[in-house]
Amino acid sequence: MSASVLYDAPGPKAVVRNRIYAVVGSLAIVALIAASIMRLADKGHLAPEMWDIFNYSGIRQNIADAVLATLKAFGLAAVGSLVLGVLLAVGRLSDHQPVRWVATTFIELFRSLPLLITIYAIWVGFLTDYSMWALAAGLSVYNGCVQAEVLRAGINSVPKGQSEAAYALGMSKTQVMTTVLMPQAIRSMLPTIISQLVVTLKDTSLGFIILYPELLQTARLIASNTQVNGQYPYVSTIVVIGTIYIAMCLLLSALATWIEKRGRRAKTGIKVAPGVQTAGIPTVEDIPGPGAGGAGGAGPTDGGTAGAGVTKD
Repeated sequence: MSASVLYDAPGPKAVVRNRIYAVVGSLAIVALIAASIMRLADKGHLAPEMWDIFNYSGIRQNIADAVLATLKAFGLAAVGSLVLGVLLAVGRLSDHQPVRWVATTFIELFRSLPLLITIYAIWVGFLTDYSMWALAAGLSVYNGCVQAEVLRAGINSVPKGQSEAAYALGMSKTQVMTTVLMPQAIRSMLPTIISQLVVTLKDTSLGFIILYPELLQTARLIASNTQVNGQYPYVSTIVVIGTIYIAMCLLLSALATWIEKRGRRAKTGIKVAPGVQTAGIPTVEDIPGPGAGGAGGAGPTDGGTAGAGVTKD
């Protein structure tokens, strides 16, 4: 029976017990899902008419416009959060104490505030007539603070010997940060950065609170203004819009995986240049090895005497 550092390997009775628990738990989950489906079907939420509304060109166009609006807000928020994250990470690692205090205070303040409050405050206080920019600004501020901590952790994980070597070569701190530390930090923390971008994409749904026509706001309008068989199609609308969110997040994750694999396959390092033949100077390839005959060899001569090119007078 093998054992792990963290826990002891389960014995035969424990294995049987765990399998029983797994089967019982799976059956309970399946039963719960079946009961939910039957209840929705009894209330008419799964009727074909509830799903037929998505064949209307007007509803399809509204969903397409909502997807485009969601991607616009996400694009602005993604760029803004990454740029702000880099600035805040550099500021928090600055040698100047006032800059470090300002960056730390900004990060701790907006990381502690709920994102919904930040978006609503920016919309009411500054951008009442520009809901898309208010949503993008709120997402950029919050996620920029999170990305700053991710980048700071990545920079601190780089071995200090690399920065010390760069300083020994005469590089400035800006050069060390931009050419030595930051590229390695981004590469090492890329999965976490992409995960936070996925969170940013999902958080665009908070735009409904400021009446921005993104996916969730559009779904609410469709479900509340379209009546089928005396009921509102909330279930079918939630399923369709939720599927679109899942598809966008999966595509973003697949793109991140592709970028990460491409970065790992990239050829890095310094290629050794081939030797150059200089007149009168033999290269390494021209020097014979042990056992080779000739002027510089150590093989036997015609007289049967071993030597390094020495003959008898």
